[in-house]
Amino acid sequence: MILFLAGAALCFLICASIAAAAPDPVLDITGKILRTGTDYYILPVIRGRGGGLTLASTGNDTCPLDVVQEQLEVSKGVPVTFAPVNVKKGVVRVSTDQNIKFSGASICVQSTVWKLESLDQATQQWFVRTGGVEGNPGRETVDNWFKIEKYEKDYKLVFCPTVCDFCKVICRDVGVFIDHRGVRRLALTHVPFRVMFNKA
Repeated sequence: MILFLAGAALCFLICASIAAAAPDPVLDITGKILRTGTDYYILPVIRGRGGGLTLASTGNDTCPLDVVQEQLEVSKGVPVTFAPVNVKKGVVRVSTDQNIKFSGASICVQSTVWKLESLDQATQQWFVRTGGVEGNPGRETVDNWFKIEKYEKDYKLVFCPTVCDFCKVICRDVGVFIDHRGVRRLALTHVPFRVMFNKA
């Protein structure tokens, strides 16, 4: 009986420490926890600098589509879903590798999962595009994982995947790069894009 009680107490302590170590859940603008597989708009916290996020062709080629910010502040853009590397609990948490995927169909045959593109030599920028692979964490998909981090009272998007232990990756905030045509493209920057999440 004593052994049973000691074992139960030990299990309680271990389980409690594991639960305590879990990262905080991400909250939407109403204070509710973000859930996997649910549609959300990613919106800017700072008003007057564009609207939500959407897909757009930014070059001479129609596809693949880049992740860009709408020019109009009133536009919410296209909703996305989040798929954490471990989706068992159904909760989207900070500091956790996530696939981010635009909902709905695309004019391109590629997927709408976000991925980090190779360095653009003309602009020396790392742009965020669609066409990534959902799931299958590892070396082959390391460019498809992003994180949501707390940034003061708000949130920011970060590229710093930890799905591959032996891969060398860039760790940087995701921000907005305004190209020569005035398109607000998501790219790795030193100035984070403050965001909030609104259930679609």
